[in-house]
Amino acid sequence: MRSDGRSPEQLRPLTMERGFAKFAEGSCLIKAGDTHVLCAATVEERVPMFLKGSGTGWVTAEYSMLPRSGKQRNQRDVHRGPNGRTMEIQRLVGRALRAVVDLSALGERTVTVDCDALMADGGTRCASITGGFVAMYDAFRWMVDQRMIKRMPVKEQVAAVSVGVCRGSEVLDLNYEEDSTAATDMNVVMTDTGKFVEVQGTAEGEPFSAETLGRLLSLGRKGITELVTMQREVLGL
Repeated sequence: MRSDGRSPEQLRPLTMERGFAKFAEGSCLIKAGDTHVLCAATVEERVPMFLKGSGTGWVTAEYSMLPRSGKQRNQRDVHRGPNGRTMEIQRLVGRALRAVVDLSALGERTVTVDCDALMADGGTRCASITGGFVAMYDAFRWMVDQRMIKRMPVKEQVAAVSVGVCRGSEVLDLNYEEDSTAATDMNVVMTDTGKFVEVQGTAEGEPFSAETLGRLLSLGRKGITELVTMQREVLGL
């Protein structure tokens, strides 16, 4: 058993609340244990300069942590500017969401998914991707209802989860305590059809073997299968 009472293959208690942000075209408050992230999708009639005149749309993401989302207060980005971690995470979220969208179906429009960590106990980037998909999907539904697009442009679902080796055990969905002491730490981003979007893995201590990598990816696949099932239930698919 782990420090929070879970078995090695068990996700943290998870909820996803659609429509949390009243004025956003799509939104989702995702809670994974003590990690809470608000994902809000905005539709705009513009695209980046490199897409102007192409007829193709864009999906992007921004990420931030509230000053007291963790055990210590962190400075707001407005005072210090986005740091390297912030930029890495928001680029990851944007890549993950774009991977499952037919951008040509959007016209020259941009969907921006803002992911704000309200509480951070590990796995905020994974929660941002999983909840961000729900917010984005609802924004696309809104676009269909407004007759901005003719069809839903989503090709597949996407979700993300962390896996790692903690105290000699391979575990799923690490909290902060586990993440900060893990010998191996990995984030797995996959579609509902089992295809990988991105894998970020690091040996924090001893290097890990190909066999360990295979078991961790299998554990990640199990978690993502559960996450995409929850996404379907929340979205009514």
